Amino acid sequence: MSIYIHGTDDSEQRRLSLMNDVLLNSAMLREMQLRGNEQILDLGSGLGQFTRTMARAVPNGHAVGIERDDAQLAQSRKLAENDGEAKLAEFRAGDALALDLGDAWGTFDVAHTRFLLEHIPNPLAAVRSMVRAVRPGGRIILADDDHGVMRLWPEPAGWMSLWEAYMRAYDRIGNDPFVGRRLVQLLHEAGAAPVRNTWIFFGGCAGMETFPTLAANMAGVVNSARDAIVSMHLFEADAYDRVMAEYVRWSQRPDAALWFSVAWAEGVRG
Repeated sequence: MSIYIHGTDDSEQRRLSLMNDVLLNSAMLREMQLRGNEQILDLGSGLGQFTRTMARAVPNGHAVGIERDDAQLAQSRKLAENDGEAKLAEFRAGDALALDLGDAWGTFDVAHTRFLLEHIPNPLAAVRSMVRAVRPGGRIILADDDHGVMRLWPEPAGWMSLWEAYMRAYDRIGNDPFVGRRLVQLLHEAGAAPVRNTWIFFGGCAGMETFPTLAANMAGVVNSARDAIVSMHLFEADAYDRVMAEYVRWSQRPDAALWFSVAWAEGVRG
């Protein structure tokens, strides 16, 4: 069973929406180098913003988003309708670990997933389904976190201890906080031929227009996992609150810098 450590309450949905729209979509779309006519499968489509971003880039193609969580699926459709894009992309209910594409297996040109593999206990099973979903010569694109690469400087007191507790919480529920470094291996083990990997920079510093959003997003990542971290006795509640107060002070420094990148890899079905 997959467990999403951050939950799906309204504040988490707002964080995800802002992260997608402001920070990541344009950079990741550039890496995909879409031609405009692809049939795209987006596994774990969440709120659907990137599914629709890809759909706009393929006016002669089609994009299908697959999402397990009913609340996120409903919100993705609502957001699309609010933006006048109800028919731009298709959103379906489905589970990455029990994917059912009916007659559509082997018909997609691109299978994509982002920030999904870190939250499921068997990422290889999901990647194997993605390989099966594309036609021979089709592309499989994986983007996910390796939480071990994150750094703040000057480092707020206690921050790395709290971050390590956050990563251990992943382990406790059977997920992998370091899955980003394994993406090429996962492609190979799933039967695809790896062809490229890179980083998508997901950081910034004081003075950048996006820095307040970046800093708030990173705080949201940890805060949404607070209950799990404390309940697992990985960090004391009062110590947690002290560290996050230090983090807020850090975020207001004129020399604050956040270094983080999303791992990205591409493979091809033979």
